[in-house]
Amino acid sequence: MRLKVNGSEHDLDVDIRTSLLDALRDHLALTGSKKGCDHGQCGACTVLVNGRRVNSCLTLAVMHEGDEITTIEGLGAPGHLHPMQESFLHHDGYQCGYCTPGQIVSAVGMLGEARDNWPSHASEALDGPVELTDAEISERMSGNLCRCSAYPNIVDAIRDASGKGAA
Repeated sequence: MRLKVNGSEHDLDVDIRTSLLDALRDHLALTGSKKGCDHGQCGACTVLVNGRRVNSCLTLAVMHEGDEITTIEGLGAPGHLHPMQESFLHHDGYQCGYCTPGQIVSAVGMLGEARDNWPSHASEALDGPVELTDAEISERMSGNLCRCSAYPNIVDAIRDASGKGAA
């Protein structure tokens, strides 16, 4: 099978039962996406597939031939960080750092959803522009857990990055 990850094509020989997360980590050595719960409950494995957030532990690699997959490694690089990565550093949006890659990738995807005016349970209206209040950001990021409880700093980082074209 062939996967397009972070702009590069990769030919892989994997069992059809291999999760996207395991293909990324074990076959492509992209270890930024973390295996937290392996049940889709923590968000540590979040990647973007065609610009949308996906828990990579819950989807099979073979389902994503032809898709554009972006991991934390594909967002930025040392010396040229993505605006969301810079904002997480500036606002201390991490503590132990285990959930941070998933939080950052999810935040980038979430800003894209907000830009496209997708409502959430916290949205005031079902149509029109989305206002990124603290409640809105928290609701949209509720699929990403931080066991260190850096949530206030994560929300600050996302709000700040949203004004800098981080989506």
